[in-house]
Amino acid sequence: MRLLSSFLLFPLIAQVLAQERPSDAKAERFDYQSDVARLRKIVIESLYSHRDVWLRELVSNANDAIEKWRVTSLKLGFPDNSPLNVTMKIVPNEGGSGGRIIIADTGIGMTPEELTKNLGTLAKSGTSEFLAKAEANKDSNKETDPNLIGQFGLGFYSSFLVADDVYVASRPPATKENPDPVQHVFASSSDAAAFDVYPDPRGNTLGHGTEITLVLKDDATEYLNEHKIRDLIEKHSAFSTAHPIYLWTTKQEEVPLTPEDEGYVAPKEEEEVDTTKEEEADTTKDETDEVANEKADGEEDDVVVEDAAVEEEAPKEIPPQVKTITVPTWEHLNNQPPLWMRDPKNITDEEYNLFYRATFKDHNNPIAYHHFKGDTGAGVGFRAVFFLPSEIPKDFWNSPKATTDGVRMFVKRVFITSDLGEDALPKWISWIRAIVDADDLPLNVSRETLQSTKFMAQIKSVLIKRFIQILTQISANDEIRYKRLMVGGYSPLLKLAAIESTKEQKKIVALIKFASNTREAVTLDQYIENRKTGQKQIFFLAGVGEKTEHLAKSLFVEKLTARGYEVLLLNEPMDEILFTQVQNWKDYKLQDVAKDGLQFGDEDEEDEKDKEAEAEQKTKYETLLTYLKAETKDIVADVVVSNRLVTSPCAIVANSYGYSGNMQKLMAAQHHKTDQQQIMEDYAKKQRNLEINPRSPLIAGLLAKVQELNDVEEGEEKDAMLEEELKEVVSIMVDGALVRSGFEVTDSNMFFSRVDRVLRRSLGVSESAKADDTVKPAPPIAAPETTEDDSTSETKEKKPLVDLADLDLDENLGDIPLDQIDQRAEAPFDTSKAIKVDIDDSGSGHKVGIVPTEESKWGAGSWEDKLEGDNFIDIQDFLKAEQEKIEKTKEAAAHDEL
Repeated sequence: MRLLSSFLLFPLIAQVLAQERPSDAKAERFDYQSDVARLRKIVIESLYSHRDVWLRELVSNANDAIEKWRVTSLKLGFPDNSPLNVTMKIVPNEGGSGGRIIIADTGIGMTPEELTKNLGTLAKSGTSEFLAKAEANKDSNKETDPNLIGQFGLGFYSSFLVADDVYVASRPPATKENPDPVQHVFASSSDAAAFDVYPDPRGNTLGHGTEITLVLKDDATEYLNEHKIRDLIEKHSAFSTAHPIYLWTTKQEEVPLTPEDEGYVAPKEEEEVDTTKEEEADTTKDETDEVANEKADGEEDDVVVEDAAVEEEAPKEIPPQVKTITVPTWEHLNNQPPLWMRDPKNITDEEYNLFYRATFKDHNNPIAYHHFKGDTGAGVGFRAVFFLPSEIPKDFWNSPKATTDGVRMFVKRVFITSDLGEDALPKWISWIRAIVDADDLPLNVSRETLQSTKFMAQIKSVLIKRFIQILTQISANDEIRYKRLMVGGYSPLLKLAAIESTKEQKKIVALIKFASNTREAVTLDQYIENRKTGQKQIFFLAGVGEKTEHLAKSLFVEKLTARGYEVLLLNEPMDEILFTQVQNWKDYKLQDVAKDGLQFGDEDEEDEKDKEAEAEQKTKYETLLTYLKAETKDIVADVVVSNRLVTSPCAIVANSYGYSGNMQKLMAAQHHKTDQQQIMEDYAKKQRNLEINPRSPLIAGLLAKVQELNDVEEGEEKDAMLEEELKEVVSIMVDGALVRSGFEVTDSNMFFSRVDRVLRRSLGVSESAKADDTVKPAPPIAAPETTEDDSTSETKEKKPLVDLADLDLDENLGDIPLDQIDQRAEAPFDTSKAIKVDIDDSGSGHKVGIVPTEESKWGAGSWEDKLEGDNFIDIQDFLKAEQEKIEKTKEAAAHDEL
């Protein structure tokens, strides 16, 4: 940041100076074209959905100007070493509210003629047609769809969303034709019908480029907050340009104190060296030398004298004297390049995780991500990175509508929108988090909405395709991560996806794993690989909310489990709906074992003995089948001998056109059914059969009892007691079969009454014995609470009954419209409120009390209700009819009710 050249710093610092035109300056005034005035009005009033976009528009325009100058200078061979950047400065007013925002760029700049043409006139044909459309759609909230970005300077006009006055200073680069261009200013206010262009009174403060000064409106002072500006840049423009974006700000630094600063303490002077100690040290040294010399001459000494080492004290560190100062500086706002524009090989997992958490405000790392680039074939390239959250949003299932904040669409690294309109992702995949950056796309006039194009539809398909690819890889290569996905709520989403997306149904169904009676999780392909010889069906049993352990013990899978067949156990709401829609998987029928049509696949291999035994059983139980059909005709359509039961005596099995118990529960939970749907549902409920197990002792005993009941001579009556007992046994057995098969019993109270009788008989308790039903009665009705208003109203004098003749109404009391009664000034009551008639006991039928009420104008108890909406009333007939009613009922309490 400190490397900014003085060439750059001077024009930037000069930006704080005023741009207003001095009174003595020469200026040209131009009237806005009528189309421009209309366009500015549309921009300010209705074009943008929120005014925060003004900063995005101006920064995008500045970036375009810089890029145009960069290309132009290279093409024409102009040597230019000046920095290319965008700068912003916030200048609050001194001693008051309000302020200015200054945005400058070092782009190509504009001549005074270009200022007038680009900002004050519209030269493109078709403008009037566009404006007529825009104004026509303004009130109906329809979008204006022509691609006008860059054609009319609409980005500049967005500045009037927040500014009362706008000054645009601009200076083009020097050329051979104009070696010393003059800096000019375009000045206009938001409601002005004209604009001024004049030489900048500050001189040439810009090398080349444009500087826009916004004098903020009173209700736009929030943009004087640096944090607000940073947030808007981060949201819309942080990745929009390779050119730096700087914000003039301040920071705190510590610097050493100088003697001129307050609080500065001068360091202490060094102490003089103690000369005495130095002399003593020298004397000691001389004596030691003499002793050493004597020893060298051969004299022996008994004592050896050594010099003691003198330790020097380490100097004490004196803490530096510093002060904190505020230093103005340029803060680089877009110093991080877009992650999706980098090579994936050079990005670490941690960088992806940090980017995801910061961008999408998630505390958890994504469970997977995919970074890629491509071309849709529509001539538009793009780069994208999408993430799979570790958990599905908790509110995902609360609304049938798809969320629109998952995909963020950029165009040339400028954020445009998260609402993709007609090309939005479907509900089942709308929860993914993705960044898509297109090289170029047509935008609507406000640059807030993408126009629907072939590219947008293809992006939708690309994201879905890539999503399926990454899940396929995880399912095949990373079992642990796949389990995390399913625990995080992905399983029902994939089933919803397979139901809604018929185009991708096979690919998605192949990813889903289901529990079975032999394995924890298995795909349909893995099931087929493990099928038995001759097996042509994929067996499944559905039970919403049931544990798989309980489903595995169901009577429907008894024989399948005993023979070693695998059965998929489905306990999520959409499982059976999905299997009903798919029907077949790679030529194998998806067979609900709770419905008829079950085939093991080896029926053709049965020998003649087995077939003969089966035929004998059907003949043997023909009597019981006939009896059960008569007793259960209102519950099932048919009674047959079962080939699916092993130990259970019987089961209720839906036929191919009926609902299983699980599906019946799902259909019952639906609301707002049409008559046709209700008819179809009632029909499907009856399409079920009772299957009996010929090997069950209970069924064998029931057969014996039925044969005993029927074993009577011609003319003799059947045993009534035995017949009643059989009916009760059959009712309990069938109701039990309904419950075990997942259906609801026809009459639960009757079912438990029968069970109660059976329990009494087994315990030797009298069936007629009754429980003691003596209970404590409830207390009397509580007296109504008296409020302050009620107590006040009781003290008021009640309005006396008034004779009808005293009301001073018209003599002809018939044919008086209700609305006219409400307007009669002579009526002795408040006609703005509802009225209630109270008839006197005198029997005359003419004395009434007019009582104001707090109900609606013609609320309960009013005349209109009594006459069933008739617009005209005859007061006398009405009163007489009410009196006759009282005389007939003879109930005094009816007076208060009227």
